[in-house]
Amino acid sequence: MGTDDSGARPTRSTRRTFLSAATAATAATVAVPVLADPAAAASGGGPSGPGHPVRPQPPGRELRDLLRAVDQRRIEAIVRRLAEFGTRHTLSTQDDPARGIGAARDWIYDRMREYAAASGGRMTVELQSYIQQPASRIPVPTRITNVVATLRGETSPNRTYVVTGHYDSRCTDVMDAVSDAPGADDDASGVAVVMELARLMTTRPTGATIVFAAVAGEEQGLYGSAYLAQQLKAAGTDVQGMFSDDIIGSSTADDGTRDPHAVRLFAEGVPTAETPAEASTRQSVGGENDSPSRQLARFVKDVAENGATDMRVRVIYRRDRYLRGSDHISFLREGWPAGRFTEPNEDFAHQHQDVRVVDGQQFGDLPEFCDFGYITRVARVNGAALWSLAQAPGTPKGAIIVTTDLTNNTTLRWQRGAEPDLAGYEVVWRETTAAEWQKVIPVGDVTQVTIDLSKDNVFFGVRAVNRDNLRSPVAFPRPGS
Repeated sequence: MGTDDSGARPTRSTRRTFLSAATAATAATVAVPVLADPAAAASGGGPSGPGHPVRPQPPGRELRDLLRAVDQRRIEAIVRRLAEFGTRHTLSTQDDPARGIGAARDWIYDRMREYAAASGGRMTVELQSYIQQPASRIPVPTRITNVVATLRGETSPNRTYVVTGHYDSRCTDVMDAVSDAPGADDDASGVAVVMELARLMTTRPTGATIVFAAVAGEEQGLYGSAYLAQQLKAAGTDVQGMFSDDIIGSSTADDGTRDPHAVRLFAEGVPTAETPAEASTRQSVGGENDSPSRQLARFVKDVAENGATDMRVRVIYRRDRYLRGSDHISFLREGWPAGRFTEPNEDFAHQHQDVRVVDGQQFGDLPEFCDFGYITRVARVNGAALWSLAQAPGTPKGAIIVTTDLTNNTTLRWQRGAEPDLAGYEVVWRETTAAEWQKVIPVGDVTQVTIDLSKDNVFFGVRAVNRDNLRSPVAFPRPGS
């Protein structure tokens, strides 16, 4: 169950009227005047205008129970077990029961099936395989296999959220499939988060579907995640959010600096899959900081920066680290919102390195350099985001700013969601120079609203709210009629 701490209450006004009283609630139009919140203005709580300050969504009892159950000992055991396979290179052996990517694949699959057995049939697990023909970093035809656990939602099963970690690893030479490549931080840590959340959520019914995937081929070129995304696309799946957990194993930098209570979340601005027509619209009306991925990142901060996670989410306004990339890019290419979680400070002596000692310094991606308490807290951030997404309504679809007439008012329109517990909608807005949404206006169970505030001066968004006061990510409206 969620609780509402937004402080939002009906806007006081004698001018607020239903302009089309004869229409049904799903097509009603509401006029909301500009009306500052005096208390907010006095306390510096945001710009002058309608609504009340946006505040984070606190975790409800069910979410708190879930986050408390994240088990550091299990996470550590998973990381250490995956490292014991010696190498998990995509080109390594697939039929040795003790070493190589095949042994790791089978171990992950068996564990996921054990988790699914407790789901009452809600979770299914599959080995999703294909043969990758010779390509970049793939010299011979190679079987790429993802381990995919799908927890089917009960009320909105097609609406889907995906979380991945890649179980392949590498050493210094990306084509060396024989040398040890324990891959503890990169990326047994991410796989451990995916597996631990799958274990915990399998017994907890969700509204939407969550896919927990351990993907292969990342180090060779995002092959496994690309195949997963393509299969979801071909099935017509409505993917409304995806997270890649990649290198989340340590909070210590190469100079010894520690930041154990922060995680980076990379979120692109201009969408990877943007069309020329969409680019032209964006250039005209703005929105470089309002991609679906940026809205997803704002949502994560809203629900996952709290005492239950004990973490700060540092959103980075980039698709990924400088000139590098992870599995979320495969989903961005399909046009879906996605982001990458990664540790705040990297130590490159323990990434993509042969295991060796040089002048007394240990190189190699070994479990001894992981901070398992930190991985546990990152798991809680992921859990807070995924649970809140799956239990809240979906992101509103078809959101537009009506531009048939040029006025100093702003009319917004969107499609009503089909969730059975949908309670209504909120309009959010902010100054164009602000990074986060600043004001929220509850507008009720309607699909059109007119606000006495100029679209020329601020940015608007729309989000859905259910009866438990759980809110969706924001939909950024485009011009339309």
